[in-house]
Amino acid sequence: MDQRTRTRRRNRAAIQEAALRLFQRQGYEATTVAQIAREAGVSHMTFFRCFPTKEDVVLQDEYDPMLEELVREQPATLPAVERIHRATLVGLGRVYEHNREALLDRSRLLLSIPALRSRVGENLASASTAFERGLTPPETTHPTLEVRAVAAACSAALSAAVIAWVDTDGEGELPELVDRAFLALRASSPGHHRS
Repeated sequence: MDQRTRTRRRNRAAIQEAALRLFQRQGYEATTVAQIAREAGVSHMTFFRCFPTKEDVVLQDEYDPMLEELVREQPATLPAVERIHRATLVGLGRVYEHNREALLDRSRLLLSIPALRSRVGENLASASTAFERGLTPPETTHPTLEVRAVAAACSAALSAAVIAWVDTDGEGELPELVDRAFLALRASSPGHHRS
């Protein structure tokens, strides 16, 4: 990873952390981009280089490339849903312990702010695409319909788990809810269907 990429990642993380602090302190609507940039110690221009809009500070994350890679690392002999299930739990394990509260705060914002909620579909599509890419062999140009369907179902299962987590105000643990959602999905699909 080159210096520019490291700096960009550091700036993105600082901006997201500052934004979440301000959103909690004074509310999402009352917080301006200028305030977020000031709190993060970056310029206005740096903010917009990292995030096109205030909404994107909450919507964007670095998880999709990680999920794609983790799905690809699972044994190809496993059913597609199981490959995604395992990969998602591994990925969640990497970020959950240190970022539980930030994840919960972001998820709450996504589901409670109308401007953000209207864009939740983008997040679903983004996770679905990461799953598709992870399941599709590198030499293949386009995912099959079966792969697309499995990826969409899995991103919906992940979303259902996050919604259930927010609905209980983080009472349970997200990895456990994700596991349950995927187990329900796997139970409803015959074991002989592999993609």
